[in-house]
Amino acid sequence: MTTIIDPSLYLSNNQPERKTGNDILGKDDFLKILMTQLQNQDPMNPMEDKDFIAQMATFTSLEQMTNMNTNLEKFINSQAGNQLLHYSSMIGKEIEYSYKTEDENGNEITKSGSGIVSSVSQKSTFIELELRDGTKIYSDEIVKVKEPSNEEE
Repeated sequence: MTTIIDPSLYLSNNQPERKTGNDILGKDDFLKILMTQLQNQDPMNPMEDKDFIAQMATFTSLEQMTNMNTNLEKFINSQAGNQLLHYSSMIGKEIEYSYKTEDENGNEITKSGSGIVSSVSQKSTFIELELRDGTKIYSDEIVKVKEPSNEEE
């Protein structure tokens, strides 16, 4: 009995295009390796059932992690719009902020200030607030939110 392997299934004929140069193997790569291993095993000494089951379990686990990662990315992207709406309620409010930065000598210093929020925008996954004086800060730098005092309006 001879086994004929379809030449279109050879790995050399089916090289995936790597757009980012990432060396991480995906589920398709794992399945190709498993199929090649099954096709090239010694017929007199085939793969043990437990080895095959372990590899299939690994493949199933990899597929589930990939699906979970995809769903988590979708959830995070859907939450980004909610964040923008949430922070838009700060427009017209007075905020106090504080953040750490480095001076010209590389020493860490803390800068703080306050102002009234004039606009809110989304930069990638971050929310940026612009104050009336033109200062731009990120939402994680806010330490206090309050109604504006009368002299600042």
